[in-house]
Amino acid sequence: MQQIAFAAFVALSIAGVVSGLDNGLSLTPPMGWLAWERFRCITNCTLYPDDCISDKLFRTMADLLVSQGYAAVGYDYINIDDCWLSKERDANGRLQADPERFPYGIKDLAAYVHSKGLKFGIYEDFGNFTCAGYPGVIDNLKLDAETFASWDVDYVKLDGCYAELVDMETGYPEFGFHMNQTGRPMVYSCSWPAYQTEKGIDPNYTVLAQHCNLWRNYDDIQDSYASLRHILDYFGQKQDDMGPFAGPGHWNDPDMLLIGNYGLSLDQSKLQMALWAILAAPLFMSTDLRTIRPEHKEILQNTRIIAIDQDPLGIQGRIVYNVSKIEIWTRKITPVEGDQYSFAIAVASRRDDGYPYRIQVPLKDIGLTNPAGYMVQDLYGDETETLLVPESLIDVRVNPSGTVFWRANIVVSTPSVTKIK
Repeated sequence: MQQIAFAAFVALSIAGVVSGLDNGLSLTPPMGWLAWERFRCITNCTLYPDDCISDKLFRTMADLLVSQGYAAVGYDYINIDDCWLSKERDANGRLQADPERFPYGIKDLAAYVHSKGLKFGIYEDFGNFTCAGYPGVIDNLKLDAETFASWDVDYVKLDGCYAELVDMETGYPEFGFHMNQTGRPMVYSCSWPAYQTEKGIDPNYTVLAQHCNLWRNYDDIQDSYASLRHILDYFGQKQDDMGPFAGPGHWNDPDMLLIGNYGLSLDQSKLQMALWAILAAPLFMSTDLRTIRPEHKEILQNTRIIAIDQDPLGIQGRIVYNVSKIEIWTRKITPVEGDQYSFAIAVASRRDDGYPYRIQVPLKDIGLTNPAGYMVQDLYGDETETLLVPESLIDVRVNPSGTVFWRANIVVSTPSVTKIK
């Protein structure tokens, strides 16, 4: 059956009938809450009734997303990850949720999430099984896409465990085709490049941008600064390959925000938020919103940083300076005048020598050349703006493993100066 469906898909592709993903979604990077990093695959609701992957957990987080102000600043998805499924499909071959942990079914949960003004996302796997051993979609691509649409799902993440790499470059687009055919707009998150890079294969970003709204590029993030830096290093090394393919409707995804969990210091949390914004990354929190500390909530709800991430140009930022274990990352943003852009600037420290390290670099040396200058604001400080010109120095002290994060809006013409007689 799968071979017949696959052959039909290939024939349609050759005939030019099958086009890429064109759902008009994710024109800015998606934002929301995702279960995996914090709650993983906890399925024992007897031992862990408040933390298990269950209907109760997702309704609770939906409530908190609204009541605690996250939805108001843009976090509008509630996403299930692995371990929601029953181990067996139903009598009609359809996917079904675990009946004890999701007693009302997924459609009812989606309706609850929608009633809060939020969107609902779900997880599956292109292989025979999900990573945790639940049924995958490999032999049921059309049926499963139709099932998700019938449940009013808004976002599908398709993982790649227990799948053959050789099948992914046709299989992932085929599933996206079936999603399109349902008529329901669903964001499509693809994981196939993460599995390719694991095997030393360079992803085809042209194809990815045609068929997916976002894609996981590299390793799963773990709850540690070391894991965070590992992913940032990869994005820096591959920025020329992947950066040009980020933009409205299709995004590189460095994985979840760790902020509010166990592995990052406060400064490291600020660094992740800043650099995810520089990278135009999807912003998916994966923390316990019931117990999050105020200082972490403040980082996650920093509307000035969220505005950088959500900038409508959708240009992915890049590392432009790396000296003495101090990095400078920049991103072109609005407003724009002619060929001159505004910029987000993150000065990031990789140092661990115990004191704030001073750095002095002219703006022109990192690509900020607007003759009239820039009005600069510290995004982790107050809203005071300072006029700097291309010859002005970035002169800051950066905490170990921390960041200084600026917005530099172009000045269209030199401000008039009142002369004092």
